[in-house]
This record gives sequence, C-alpha cells and structure tokens, in this order.
Amino acid sequence: MQKWIMSIVLGIAGFLFVILLLFNLPAKEEASQMDSPASIPETPVNASKAESIYKSNCMHCHGDEYQGAMGPALNQVGAKLGREKIYNQIVHGGGGMPGYEGRLTEEEIVNITNWLGSFK
Repeated sequence: MQKWIMSIVLGIAGFLFVILLLFNLPAKEEASQMDSPASIPETPVNASKAESIYKSNCMHCHGDEYQGAMGPALNQVGAKLGREKIYNQIVHGGGGMPGYEGRLTEEEIVNITNWLGSFK
C-alpha cells in the first residue's frame, strides 16, 4: 500500500515540476533580448522627473529611501550594475519585477536608467 502512495506522490511531484518548467521559463527570444546590450544615450538626468517616476512605479517594492523591501535595494545599484543592465531590467523586468516597456516612454526609461546608474 505504501508503494502505491509513494508512486502517486512522486508522479504528482513530477507532473508539477514539468508544469512549472513549461510555464515559468522565458521564451528563447525573450531571454536573448534581455541579454542584448542596449545603447543608452548619455542624456542629462532630470532628477525631479526620475524621482516622480520612482515614487509612482518603484517605491512600493524598492523602498522610500531605495533601501529595498520586496525588491532589492537600489541605493548603490549604479556601482553593482552597468546602465545597460539597469535599462534591460526596467524594460523587460524579471525576477518578480514587471517590465515597463509600454508603461513608460523611452525618454522616461532612459532618464530613470541614468538616474539609477548614478547611485554609487
């Protein structure tokens, strides 16, 4: 009797594993887009606009002083990540973060990328 129960439990666990693999891995095109280097123009940062975007879109996960909450701390993100990686993270999301392509304009994304890139 125990062998049947163990077989059923292992079968269900295997089935759930396959389901998780099928529905949680990004598509190959999506993964390659995230790794491709983006060309970020070196535009002057409009800090007040960047802070406004941060407060309305990012603060609830990254904290009111960039210290991290549900999301990672951003108070030294420019020292840890290059601007291209910051840009790709904002555009495509990942790791629980939604992508903001289509939610923010390209100008807003570049501005907040350059602003966060200066956090060292």
